[in-house]
Amino acid sequence: MIEELPRWRRITDTVVRSVLPVVLALVVAGLIIAAMGSNPLDFFAGVWKYGVTGNNWQDSLRLMAPLMIIALGLIVAFRGQLWNLGYNGTFLLGSVVAAGAGPVLFPILPGWLVTAVIIVGALLIGAIWSIVPAVLKARFGTNEIITSLVMSFIAIGVVNLLIKGPLHDPNPRVTAPQTATIDRADLLPFFGGTRVHVGFLVAIALALVAQFVISRTSFGVRLDVFGASPKAAQHVGISRSWMIVLLFSLSGALIALAGTIDVLGNVTYMRANWNPGYGDAILPFVFLARLSPLGAIPLVAFYSVFANGGINAARSVGLSSDFLLVVVGLILVFMTITEYVGDKRRLGQSYLPAGMKQSVMSLFGPRTTATTRVPSSPEKATTPPEKVSTTKTTATRAPGKVTT
Repeated sequence: MIEELPRWRRITDTVVRSVLPVVLALVVAGLIIAAMGSNPLDFFAGVWKYGVTGNNWQDSLRLMAPLMIIALGLIVAFRGQLWNLGYNGTFLLGSVVAAGAGPVLFPILPGWLVTAVIIVGALLIGAIWSIVPAVLKARFGTNEIITSLVMSFIAIGVVNLLIKGPLHDPNPRVTAPQTATIDRADLLPFFGGTRVHVGFLVAIALALVAQFVISRTSFGVRLDVFGASPKAAQHVGISRSWMIVLLFSLSGALIALAGTIDVLGNVTYMRANWNPGYGDAILPFVFLARLSPLGAIPLVAFYSVFANGGINAARSVGLSSDFLLVVVGLILVFMTITEYVGDKRRLGQSYLPAGMKQSVMSLFGPRTTATTRVPSSPEKATTPPEKVSTTKTTATRAPGKVTT
């Protein structure tokens, strides 16, 4: 029997394993900047300056809105042990709904009605587009990594065709392939005299709702059971096929909503071949948050500040803005290392559900999941030999809790 760790130890382990990869990545990034002949302190000071000080914090919060909603979409799928990697295409589908329908509908219908129609349309398109890999996974057991990536590539192509074709800006002075621009008066309302739109509040509200559903409802229990073991879920009456389709649909709907929020609150139009790659950037922070909606809020906020201020900060020290992707890659590397070491030292709960965790740990060799507790000597044994059993331990989905 493994004793449960004290509460303070569980909290400490959770914080360390969530923050340490980011700290190590920033340290190595500083060393890379220094090796390239620039001052890393100037870079990090620039991130703070351009991401927080003055009114720059408003742009960081505005960027946080789509990033947070994408994170929620990924959390929904990953908690069910499903790899939905079609986020780039789904995000662009949601974006093109707003960019294409907005300029046509806003001049002829009330703004609130157009916004509602666009949001509902984006949710439906995101959910329907994600059903294809879900059905293939549920019906034929097809690898959802491959099918979701293929659907993402198709979505990107469809979006580009729409922008260059029927959704192209009819203004003859516009030569670049892009949609018509949405009037700023029709964008999502701003609050408090800032540049922060209500999409930020929507993202935070969705995170709170998601946390409540996951931790306080029967659906959250079914989701955790399904994520831990789909076969066990079937034995307790949870339909495997239904859960796969539902989780993929919810994930796709949320990611498409993020695209719509980004266009209606910030971008105002779309150009062909535009792809901000928000999903790729936010992916490691979803796992650092232990697939927790509330835990993702501070981590997404950190990346929003880093991304918003990092572009100008990189230019100020003579670096390309692509350096930000290097930092994200370093976070992924140190997250994997920390996960491996933490698991070996039994520091607490894994970042990943059981199936994903097994895939990651298999890269480092076989793991021992069962141990036999045998008395050290016959004189000290208190249990007859025939009653000595093998105890298999598995980590629960709650961070830091261990059951036997």
